[in-house]
Formats: sequence, C-alpha cells, structure tokens
Amino acid sequence: MWHNSESVLPVTERKRPASEEDRAISPPPLKRRAQAAISTKDIYRKPRPGMWNEMKEDYDLSDSDIDFENSIFVGDAGGRIVDAKGPGSSQRDFSCSDRNFAHNVGIKFQTPEEFFLGAQPRQFSRELDLADFPFTRTGRHDVVVEKKNDKDIILLVGPPGAGKSTFYWKHLKPLGYERINQDLLKSKDKCLKAAAESLQGGDSVVVDNTNPDSETRAQWVALARKHGVPIRCVWLKTPLPLCEHNDAVRAFNKQLNPENRQSLPKLAFNSFVSRFKEPTIAEGFQEVIPIEFRFQGTEEEYKVWSRYWV
Repeated sequence: MWHNSESVLPVTERKRPASEEDRAISPPPLKRRAQAAISTKDIYRKPRPGMWNEMKEDYDLSDSDIDFENSIFVGDAGGRIVDAKGPGSSQRDFSCSDRNFAHNVGIKFQTPEEFFLGAQPRQFSRELDLADFPFTRTGRHDVVVEKKNDKDIILLVGPPGAGKSTFYWKHLKPLGYERINQDLLKSKDKCLKAAAESLQGGDSVVVDNTNPDSETRAQWVALARKHGVPIRCVWLKTPLPLCEHNDAVRAFNKQLNPENRQSLPKLAFNSFVSRFKEPTIAEGFQEVIPIEFRFQGTEEEYKVWSRYWV
C-alpha cells in the first residue's frame, strides 16, 4: 500500500512489513506488501516510480520476475471526471496520479470500484497527456531558426521548463551564438554586461532567460540598438503543465540534467504567467518566431521523459 502523505521520515523508516490486518484483506496470491508515506518533493511520490523501484530492490526483483500483464495497481486518483448521469458517488477525482503511476511502471490500472465491485470504467482526463507529444526521430521543429544577420541578438521567451536551453544547444549553438543565462551569471546586470562584451568581440548572442514582459525585453532591445545590431525574438509557446513536467523530469533524472538544476517551486511558474505579455514586432524586434514544443532527444531519453513526473 502506497499513499502520497506528508512525512519527514526517510523512505527506509517509512516502510514496514504488512500487518495481520493487511494480510487478512490481501487478495491471493499477494504475499508481501509495503506501506509508505511519501513527501511532496522526492522521487518516491506517485506518480514517480521511486517506490516501485524500491520494492523491486527490497525483494530482489527484476522485470522478468514480474507478471506485468496480470498485475493491477488499484487507486482512487484516476482522473475520473464528473458523471452527471451516474450514481451519487460519481464525483471528480482529486488527481490522476494513481493512473499515471500505473502507466509509468507498465501495469494495468483500476479504481477500487472497478476492482472490488466490478463497476464499469468511467471517463477520465489528464491535465497533461504525454501521448500528445510522440517521439520523432528527427526531433526537429517545424520552424527553423536560421542565422540571418552577420551579428545579432536572439532573445528567448518562455516559462521555466519551456525548453529554452535545449533549443539553444540543439539549434543555436551550432550557428555560433554565445549563450547568456541568468541562472549562471546570477544577475541581469551581469547578463547585460556579458552580452555587450560578446557583441564587442564580434559574436552574436542568445539571451536564455524567461523574459516574460515587454519591460524586461526593452532592456535587450536597447542594448541591440546601442551596438547597432538587429534583435530577434524566439517565443517558446510550451503549455505551463508541460513546463512543470519538463522541470520535474530534469530535476529527477541526472542524465537529462547536465547543469544540475533543482526542481522549481510552483511560484516560479505562476510568477511567469502573472507577468507574461505576448512579444510583438512593435517592441523593436526584427521578427518574432513562435515555436511549438517538440521533444528534443534520443529514443532512450524519450522513454524517461514520457513517464509522468508531476
């Protein structure tokens, strides 16, 4: 039995053997069970697969030891929507974390009503459905950003987790652009200074920050005018739930986190939304290039990314 409850205990102290009551209600042939209270921050919170991996390690199980086809995860967080024509209990689920957990570990999911009472499955929805973002071998965006000027500034716009840094490394670094990033330089003034030095040295630059509003972007437009170079805007239109997913994927998977970034609080995403103003040519940009999200990475990396982490 696993549940998402607040706890300050490490996972090794949260687990306990099944009680006599647990064993009495456990359907055969289930022999052993573990119960844990999970904190909001760690890899063990559903739908993240930490507790599943912990169970496999505890009982020395490999995937070949598990009957995935006949295994079922039962939970009440199935993302079920309100059924106006159904019985009185057909209210909306508080989340879809149990269904997403079953998806992550590769087993079937049922609600308690379906498993114990034989009820018919109800309709469900996810705030973010990763099936909408399939893997493509090219991984390229429909819109390609080219180097149009001998020297210029490209200003990236988008929430945390929108894929700005990945877009830079995949598409703009090969064109010779230098990266200016406030997470690394720690202040906007240092970013403006570093960009000015790069422009004076003959390099084009990419400003890899969120740049949510016209007031923030105006400082970069002014810098471009001061140095007599065009400035272009690349707007990454990644939906906010997907940004939060990307942030969690990065935080919990070292192989996808080359800069060792920590998971961001909800406030960071809400702050961007509250300040955001859609970028326009009228601000002084040579062009504004909207980019829809597309996963950028290998098939092995996609297997990690396509699990649910929030």
